[in-house]
Amino acid sequence: MRVKLSSRDTLIVVDMQRDFMPGGALPVQEGDTIVPKLNEYIGLFSKKGLPVFFTRDWHPPDHLSFKEQGGLWPPHCVQYSEGALFHPDLLVPQDNRFIISKGTSKDFDAYSGFQGTILDNLLKERGIRRVFVGGVATDYCVRNTVLGAINLGYQAFLLLDGIKGVDVKQGDSDRAIEEMLQMGAVALELKDLG
Repeated sequence: MRVKLSSRDTLIVVDMQRDFMPGGALPVQEGDTIVPKLNEYIGLFSKKGLPVFFTRDWHPPDHLSFKEQGGLWPPHCVQYSEGALFHPDLLVPQDNRFIISKGTSKDFDAYSGFQGTILDNLLKERGIRRVFVGGVATDYCVRNTVLGAINLGYQAFLLLDGIKGVDVKQGDSDRAIEEMLQMGAVALELKDLG
């Protein structure tokens, strides 16, 4: 497959934050290993002058997803904490980049970069039609961002060489990939982009 990038395209890098990396509060196994590949995608999109969006969990200390509040997860990506920062090696350009914070209210959770954010408005404002999505975790925030994009009418491309999953249950990531493809996402790797 060969996909030619156009002015209607954008890259969405999902939740590449310290708390989701090995040693973090909610680690994705080998999550840090995709940083170099994501940096290649970021470099490619930036070189072409295409916007790059970075989503991040940005939770208050008493967020409903935390176990202490009856949620599923240990506290993670608390606003202004070290764990909420992007991976130190992730290339976050100063030009043409946008940071989208999600899960910012204590009573509302958001796995998708579109839930409770202005991401859709920013994409529409720029005439974006196709989104290229990578990051963590395949089976949670990547999955929901891809499905959210499809439901909002975007063509979604899943960057297979730029994702890692949690796999709370063995096979969760593979099932999530299969679901995204069945819903209309297209899987590709960096070598497929022109």
